[in-house]
Amino acid sequence: MKKIYHHIVFLTGAGFSAESGLATFRGNGGLWNGCKVEDVATKEALANNRNKMFDFYNHLRREAAAAEPNAAHLALAELQKKYPGEVSIITQNLDMLHEKAKSQNVVHIHGQINQFRCLNCNNVQTARGDIFPDMPCPCCGVRGYIRPNIVLFGEPLFFQQQAALLLKSADLFVAAGTSGEIYPAAGFAGEAKENGALTVALNLTIPKNHLCFRTVVLGKAGDNVPKFAEKLLALADIARRRR
Repeated sequence: MKKIYHHIVFLTGAGFSAESGLATFRGNGGLWNGCKVEDVATKEALANNRNKMFDFYNHLRREAAAAEPNAAHLALAELQKKYPGEVSIITQNLDMLHEKAKSQNVVHIHGQINQFRCLNCNNVQTARGDIFPDMPCPCCGVRGYIRPNIVLFGEPLFFQQQAALLLKSADLFVAAGTSGEIYPAAGFAGEAKENGALTVALNLTIPKNHLCFRTVVLGKAGDNVPKFAEKLLALADIARRRR
């Protein structure tokens, strides 16, 4: 690895928050287990199965609100504060644990579980409690048009242009706690690699897109991310002292 990187971009997935008690979407114990994807995470569900969908996301929002950042979140926030280069975060996670850990400028490409949006006026609001299919929009007052402000299957990512600019400027790209099987985010590693970045995966299992990475380190995010952050800071410190 280089002594100092100009711009490090982290892509974080569900495995990043698993040690905070939030279930992952893939594998045993995942959120989809016992709940069909089409029942809660598609445009068809939004149109035809709103009660079940809203119940699912209200439960998820309450769980996320009660969760606390783990060692991986805290290490990444600390790296942002201390690293001499830029450190950016793109997250697939709906929770706000990066923000709770005091990370800055987190790009939520799949949306945020603590927000809802009105399809009539397109206004985005913070959910202070449960939301319901027939509740009026606080902005325009129209009933029956609100939805969780998240990306459903088949919908485009949020902040695509911003994410593309980050991937273009990165000289180190790190995917942590993500399976590498949900596109288009799974394609970020390949895009960063094509742009000249060193690519590293920190994941519990070998990611599906492992060929896009120069290095794959297996293990829990709570173990590997702090170690990786410490190594980056140590290399940067050596470079500074040699100047």
